[in-house]
Amino acid sequence: MVSRVPFYFLIGFLILAGIALSAYRHMVYGVPWLADETRQVWQIEARINFDATGGPVKVNLAAPDSQPGLTLIDESTSSSGYGFSLLDTDYGRQAQWSTRTATGEQTLYFKNQMLVDDSARYTMTPPEHDTVAAPVMDNAAKNAALALLDRARSRSADNITLTRELIKQFNSTDSQNAALLLNAFDKPDAVQKTLALEGIHARIVGGLKLEDGRRRQSISPMIQVWQDTQWHLFDLTTGQNGHRDDVLLWNQRGGPLLEVTGGEHSHVNFSIISQDISPQQATTAKVNADDLLNFSIHSLPIEEQAMFKTIMLIPIGALIVVFLRVIVGLKTSGTFMPVLIAVAFVQTQLITGIVGFVLIVGTGLVIRSYLSRLNLLLVARISAVIITVILIIAVFSVIAFHIGLIEGLTITFFPMIILSWTIERMSILWEEEGAKEVVVQGGGSLLTAVLVYLAMTNELVRHLTFNFIGVQLVILALILMLGNYTGYRLSELKRFRPLAANEKSLGLAPTSGGDDANTPR
Repeated sequence: MVSRVPFYFLIGFLILAGIALSAYRHMVYGVPWLADETRQVWQIEARINFDATGGPVKVNLAAPDSQPGLTLIDESTSSSGYGFSLLDTDYGRQAQWSTRTATGEQTLYFKNQMLVDDSARYTMTPPEHDTVAAPVMDNAAKNAALALLDRARSRSADNITLTRELIKQFNSTDSQNAALLLNAFDKPDAVQKTLALEGIHARIVGGLKLEDGRRRQSISPMIQVWQDTQWHLFDLTTGQNGHRDDVLLWNQRGGPLLEVTGGEHSHVNFSIISQDISPQQATTAKVNADDLLNFSIHSLPIEEQAMFKTIMLIPIGALIVVFLRVIVGLKTSGTFMPVLIAVAFVQTQLITGIVGFVLIVGTGLVIRSYLSRLNLLLVARISAVIITVILIIAVFSVIAFHIGLIEGLTITFFPMIILSWTIERMSILWEEEGAKEVVVQGGGSLLTAVLVYLAMTNELVRHLTFNFIGVQLVILALILMLGNYTGYRLSELKRFRPLAANEKSLGLAPTSGGDDANTPR
């Protein structure tokens, strides 16, 4: 006897692999389990204004990249008459505009979209030098900074807690040393220079608070401190450290926010709006942005994705057919013909599809009965039926159009080859088994197609099959399990009713409970 252990091992492997792949898609790429969930996208527009002096102009604006909690999915510019390019510099990404000549007031726009994504990360770039350069400060400012450091050092344990205590002093109105430094420098520079005296790597970055509907918002300076192979972010207003979900780091590596050559009176402000997009749009955008899932359906063009959205539903139909035939015992004309008919129902809608299917098959059976009298060979007969089906569909479409039934035009989506084989199979069945068997199998096929159609048009099913490829492995495992079933079908139980009735009439039915439960009553 052949061991079933490898078979059960294969079933378990397929189920575990399918669940693991689906969980990976959910946790890493953020694809939601439910179809009605949406993903949030922040649209940020930077508006640059300056006065050109009449000569060549070059404008550099820091450009954000993906960061914890946010994935960059799109960026564009609106700058008539300017050349544009995105550069990778030592200070991070920069958007650069250039033109040979410009005069008067100039306005440039830079737009990007950031997808809220819990799995988003970015590579930490360590400081360029191991040691921190001594800051340029006069003696009075230096002594004040050292006094602040002495106080903060006594109340801290590492660079992070020291920075937090230092910011508290700069925010205090009672600290004369902090006031002296703030008279000489702005707060970000003062904090950075003070930390440099302690040998701590720190840099000034720009944070943009994400609020829906905000206009003319400016960048807020923040401090990043290097410790334990990563940069720790500090809010200079509150002193809190750690990444915030409502803050976008615009110039992430501490470089200048805006540089304009050939212009004056330059400034930049930001407008922000939030919108919700579907999971499919979010996944496709993330794939394109991060160059992920190169072998995924989401990396294909939209037209091919739409095609696969229907193809990925066919395994669900196959599972339903296997269950109805193996477990229920429902008879159908052909094994997977109901699945293909259900795919046609998706295009034609259910009522129109059922009416069209009955009309085409019924008319085809009448014509096929005439062809059987001609004693044609099988190939010629099938070819004649195919041509007949095409003519039937054409006639019904023309009639539907002229009487105003636009829905009737969709019957052209029916698979003609499948319909031809269905007509041929039912015709032979009629000759061999009679009309009753044709009605039984035809009705079973139609019922199965309707059930498959209901499953294929369910939004949750469509969402799971398209976005989670692991579901296909689970379906395969279930089909293999059903294929291993050798018990009675549900429809066959009626054959045992007479036997059960005879046992009861003869007094052979067992009693319930007691020591003599097996004794006839």
